[in-house]
Amino acid sequence: QVQLVESGGGLVQAGGSLTLSCAASGRTFSRYAMGWFRQAPGKGREFVAAINSIGSVTYYADSVKGRFTISRDNAKNTLYLQMNNLKPEDTAVYSCATRRVPTTLTIKEELGYDYWGQGTQVTVSS
Repeated sequence: QVQLVESGGGLVQAGGSLTLSCAASGRTFSRYAMGWFRQAPGKGREFVAAINSIGSVTYYADSVKGRFTISRDNAKNTLYLQMNNLKPEDTAVYSCATRRVPTTLTIKEELGYDYWGQGTQVTVSS
């Protein structure tokens, strides 16, 4: 059974930084692309970033490009999201997910992901 466990969320002031981690188990981690999504109160889930299976290609939402960095350590079965220059509008529950194989859905579509973590809360104060 696939399990994804996020950690690293918390309360930070605007302009601050946080690094989220997603520990994976139950599947050969290095074979799958991974993504980060977030959901703010009263809003739908939105794509944040994604990375291919070997970590050589990354994708970002326009709203976080230049501020967030997605990476992975396949030896540790762990996905990361480094978040810098955080803004109040980044406040949300952040979840990691594994990409379906195969899929024709785009990298930003949540239906293209099959397993999800429970999420970690990130709150940015102004």
